Amino acid sequence: MNDPSTTLSVLGSLNMLAGGLFLLSAFGIVATRQVKGCLNLFIVQSLMLAASALFLGLQHGSWHLYGVAVVNVIAKPVLIPWLLRRTVHEEVYTRREIDQVLNIPTSLLIALALAILAYFLTIPVQQALDPQFRGANVPIGFAGLLLGAYTLAVRREALPLLLGLLAMENGAFFVGIAISRELPLLVELAIATDGLIIVFIMGVLTRAVHKQIGTTQVGSLATLKEEVTE
Repeated sequence: MNDPSTTLSVLGSLNMLAGGLFLLSAFGIVATRQVKGCLNLFIVQSLMLAASALFLGLQHGSWHLYGVAVVNVIAKPVLIPWLLRRTVHEEVYTRREIDQVLNIPTSLLIALALAILAYFLTIPVQQALDPQFRGANVPIGFAGLLLGAYTLAVRREALPLLLGLLAMENGAFFVGIAISRELPLLVELAIATDGLIIVFIMGVLTRAVHKQIGTTQVGSLATLKEEVTE
């Protein structure tokens, strides 16, 4: 007969592993210069979010977390990439590099600094939480949120900006599943549906813009607007 404490320890270790891979995928999104690579890393990150929800659900016997894991597996690694591939022009994925404000080494140094900052910023939060809610999810999730926000700040094209926004959402959920384990499944379904709608609209707009001006750079959209008004 298995010792319950051993089982909980193994599940905690697996959750830590999922958290480590979640954070590595966030760094990968910052470092990758290809749209397809960013999308693949977002899929990995979303799978690690679902895995963490599953392990926490098994640890605490929460059916809500099982539901969160299932919804995340269906919505993010499957439906969102499918929607993007259906709505965004194939040429956007085959481009060699994504334009961004800073180079990769500088971006990785800033990303590392943000991850360390996230750890120190969440220490008071961890201390204020009940001991059963403390763990790796809070600092890792907050670091993922900051790295997603950094991606939004430095990328110049529509699809990488969208993936940065979705990475921020993943970071917020990675924290949320640890401190709000009885989140109603209806709320998760509503958020997932909103996310799919946003992705669909952004995909259609990106395809239309790319068809009209041959690029998805946000700066080019501003230039186009100025030229039209003149």
